[in-house]
Amino acid sequence: MKKIFISSDHAGFKLKEAIKIYLEKKKINFQDFGPSNENSVDYPDYAHKVARKVNSSKKNIGILVCGSGTGMNIAANKHKNVRAAQCFNEKSTKLSRLHNDANIITLGSRLLSKKNALKFISIFLNTKFEGGRHLKRVKKI
Repeated sequence: MKKIFISSDHAGFKLKEAIKIYLEKKKINFQDFGPSNENSVDYPDYAHKVARKVNSSKKNIGILVCGSGTGMNIAANKHKNVRAAQCFNEKSTKLSRLHNDANIITLGSRLLSKKNALKFISIFLNTKFEGGRHLKRVKKI
């Protein structure tokens, strides 16, 4: 069973909270690594927490939210076996899983509507890695 780990910075806090409600309604288990409010925090600290958990098992999935999605993405991708994808539309989200076997989705709260962010989470969680010709490429990462 997949384990889902979620975190944000202060800019992504409200969207993270909306994602948690969405996951609860779908009866999807997750663990929140903070923060617990909108006070200013450093996004790398929270990206590293989730990335370490995702790195600990091939079944683990991460969701990271910051203002742009970029900072969380850069920090998470510093970890071995982490393939974080900054998703900005349905196609980028689907391809991140199909072709890249992404295991963390990063979202920009200042760039996406809540509706789209939740749609991308659904796509990310429900799309499986295609393997095949893509596996060889993923192994080179």
